[in-house]
Amino acid sequence: MNEASAGPAYRIETPRMVIRCWKPGDAQLLKTAIDSSLDHLRPWMPFAANEPTDVQTKINLLRRFRGNFDLDVDYVYGIFDRDEVEVLGGTGLHTRIGKNALEIGYWIRADAVGRGLATEATAALTQIAFVVNGVDRVEIHCDPQNSASAAVPRKLGFTHEATLQRRIASGDDGEMRDSMIWTLFRDAYKQTPVADVTVLAYDVFGRILS
Repeated sequence: MNEASAGPAYRIETPRMVIRCWKPGDAQLLKTAIDSSLDHLRPWMPFAANEPTDVQTKINLLRRFRGNFDLDVDYVYGIFDRDEVEVLGGTGLHTRIGKNALEIGYWIRADAVGRGLATEATAALTQIAFVVNGVDRVEIHCDPQNSASAAVPRKLGFTHEATLQRRIASGDDGEMRDSMIWTLFRDAYKQTPVADVTVLAYDVFGRILS
């Protein structure tokens, strides 16, 4: 991707996946992905403690995600296979860490783990954060006990800046756990594996962001 594109990116394509803004019509696909992955998600993802929920609850959730996306409040994405017939997981560019920075979160459905999908999605979103959103800093926060999650920023050249004690609630029991903070800055990303992933991004009208 070239520098200085207008955004946000509503649709992102990589060699193996489509990452796009959720639509209410995705509710059943999302439910299937979560319901089939509860044992996998509950130790790490707080939202999984309230699952399973019905399709209407998922519709309401996705409407809220879309509204916040359109208003530039928060950018929550679904991860789909290339044909968009299966939800592979979820991710996002989150605005909660302050000005000129975005935080990336991610989860992958249980039967799709071990294929490098979280790494590919995170590399793509990191490019988007710098090139389209124009931020200076991207962070990833994860539980130190979640070795698979921590491996993603490590592979992509993020720097482990700190481990904060008792900062995040675990997904299964609400216990407060430590949080690793991984950081990458805009002026360094082209020298990391983030730059190696081929990414196509599109605006709300389906026009390519270059």
